[in-house]
Amino acid sequence: MPMLRRRDLGRLLLLGGAACASACVDRSRYSEADAASLDAQRAAERAASGRGPFGVQRYSGYRGLADLPWFELNEQGRLELVDDAVPRTIDLHTHLGMSLLFAPAIDLQARTPRVEHLLDCDGTDPPCELDLDVYINSNFRDSDLRALQLDAVSRLLWGSGASETQTLPNLVAEMDDVGVERAAILPIAFGLPFGDDLADRWLDAIDASPDGARFIRGASVHLGDEDWRPKLQAQAARGARMVKLHPAGQRYFPDDPSAMEIYEECGRLGLVVFLHGGRAGIEPGYAHQFTMMRGYEPMLAEHPDVPFVLGHAGARDVEDAIVLARRYPNAWLGIHGQGVTVLDRLTREVGSDRLLFGSDWPFYHLGATLAKVLIVTEDRPEVRHAILRGNAERLLASRGSTPRRS
Repeated sequence: MPMLRRRDLGRLLLLGGAACASACVDRSRYSEADAASLDAQRAAERAASGRGPFGVQRYSGYRGLADLPWFELNEQGRLELVDDAVPRTIDLHTHLGMSLLFAPAIDLQARTPRVEHLLDCDGTDPPCELDLDVYINSNFRDSDLRALQLDAVSRLLWGSGASETQTLPNLVAEMDDVGVERAAILPIAFGLPFGDDLADRWLDAIDASPDGARFIRGASVHLGDEDWRPKLQAQAARGARMVKLHPAGQRYFPDDPSAMEIYEECGRLGLVVFLHGGRAGIEPGYAHQFTMMRGYEPMLAEHPDVPFVLGHAGARDVEDAIVLARRYPNAWLGIHGQGVTVLDRLTREVGSDRLLFGSDWPFYHLGATLAKVLIVTEDRPEVRHAILRGNAERLLASRGSTPRRS
């Protein structure tokens, strides 16, 4: 049998995932009507873009955001916040470069000339047209999304050149450019047989970083790991304040009884639970079943003392996320990804006191989310402060730093 090239192996893995698309779906949990609703959301979003209260908001890549009054390009051509009146931001949704399974370890202390964002509006010539009035993934072409899928395979097998640029010093440089004071580093445990220790590696990297005080430590465990409890306890003992769970990436339903046990332990340990919420539309189709917003309601109802952050405010299922946030006071919404019209709706229909700034770096430039907040909160300084930092400070302060005794 001829030896497979690495790119060919990557394509085989992607084809295997595609073959699972229908066979791996639990139709009792995800119906044809659910699938159709995603198509309807995309169509409605395209039709509504630029017709909301903020008009057309399209820019030439991330660097094109310098056309807004709060930004300029510095001498190095990097996007820079120049308005000193903007509050220093706390970003509760970032990651680092990933290497898993066979991929070689990344030097997370390295500084490189440029960050390669996973969905990089400035990585092409000409740059992508960045529309701030749609869910952010809508700005990327099919070829960009295919490249993202192949990069995900490279992070498992031979290493990703892009991931090697997604380091702590590069994150700090971008934070300094756009006025982000602190950032939560959120690992994900994928349940792989080996090479799946991002939480420990990232905590080690924060320990070794001269900028360690600027990072909010994150934890993650996989509910299929029989040792999840001692691992979570150990991560909390190392200073983790939040635990990242990803129903689509970890392939579990949020109301799974094993997940409920993790939420209970997070409550005992004083951890904020941050979950990817809703369908982003770029994950494999069979993963959509895991992130329907109705699956998140039992955890909110049964653990009222645990704060849950629904990342991306439900993504493309934001309408259902709004219902949950209005129903449950322990539901917080991470705003990353939503367009300016939807973000404005969130401030008015949910209220600004449970909206949390997040960038999902290194998928995107920090400035993409910041620009949306500045547009939506112009002439509303209290709302701006709440979203950019006040709510994060209040959420973290509410959890304390020591486990509660059962």
